[in-house]
Amino acid sequence: MEDDINTDLRVLQSHLDGMLDRVQHNSLTLKRFQVFEMRLLNLNSLAEMIDHLLEEAKPFFDLDMISFCLIDEKSEIAGFLSDDDYDYQNNDAFVLLKDNEQLKNIFGIPSTPFLGAYKQSSCAGFFPKQEKKPVSVAIIPLRRRGKYLGSLNFGSYTPNRFINDMATDFIEHMVSVVSICLENNLNFEMMRRTSLIDTLTGVNNRRFLEQRIGEEVDRSQRNGEPLSCLFLDIDHFKQVNDTYGHQAGDYVLSLVAGVIKQQLRSNDVLARYGGEEFVALLSNIPETMAVDIAERIRQSIEQLPLVYSDNSIKITISIGLSTYQPSKSASVSTADISKKLIHSADSALYSAKNNGRNRAASGEPVEDVAADKPRLAS
Repeated sequence: MEDDINTDLRVLQSHLDGMLDRVQHNSLTLKRFQVFEMRLLNLNSLAEMIDHLLEEAKPFFDLDMISFCLIDEKSEIAGFLSDDDYDYQNNDAFVLLKDNEQLKNIFGIPSTPFLGAYKQSSCAGFFPKQEKKPVSVAIIPLRRRGKYLGSLNFGSYTPNRFINDMATDFIEHMVSVVSICLENNLNFEMMRRTSLIDTLTGVNNRRFLEQRIGEEVDRSQRNGEPLSCLFLDIDHFKQVNDTYGHQAGDYVLSLVAGVIKQQLRSNDVLARYGGEEFVALLSNIPETMAVDIAERIRQSIEQLPLVYSDNSIKITISIGLSTYQPSKSASVSTADISKKLIHSADSALYSAKNNGRNRAASGEPVEDVAADKPRLAS
């Protein structure tokens, strides 16, 4: 009898020890997850979020591989990442999907995580860049407000690591946090982009130009290189709106912006200044080269075969240009140089308009001399 009691006590003690170990393990796991979650919530960009998930989740969940898929129907996410110089194309664990068909096919409606054996036909698209494929997978949908955002995908070389009837509460909680963070980051990236982009033409807006011109002047002064400014205005644009309607005018603006951009380098700044006016900043371009560029733009616009609703619309553009050549001892502030550069190009534009339009005109060179500082007699 006593031996039976002692045996029962030892079994009970073993169960209690096991329960205590599991409680301690779960407590440690919870603390690690809270740290993982807090870091995720405090990230400042989509690129940081991608790196955090792919670098931290793999050891956290003891995975053989992990991948992160995002739906990018309009290539907006690709644009966000490229703008931040994030080399997503060479990240083997990151995938951009053109639509949600792949997710709908594997998750269905309602969407639930897919856990089980890896199947080439349905799972390959979630691990496209891995040569050695997993044996079992957990493919978890990322959804917000009834919309697929993408998926977080775990892979293991152990056959029964992920099975169909295993509990997924912990994983789904993490993914719900990931979905919220992802939505917030995408919204932030969209606001950041659209706040500096003219939505009609797709080029930068005046706010962006006002932020950027100071940086360009600073660079010009540091490197001793010229900075040229083009002020461009579509001729008789009001007549286009009055004759063909404002939708035709919008079409003209968008098309002209695209033509101007094609004639510029990728590092040049092009912004819609307002209405039918555009401004371009050309770094390390002296006045003679700026004149050539302005003339190429003018000719491209003049020769543009523009048809809207079966109406052929003739478009020309007038351009004013100015150039800043920094001296070794600048005596004018960056802000003043920026204003003088824009003002000189704007004055040249009025000259081009007054002399018949459809032409380019050069303004006064911008110098490192204060407006009220007397010039020395030559």
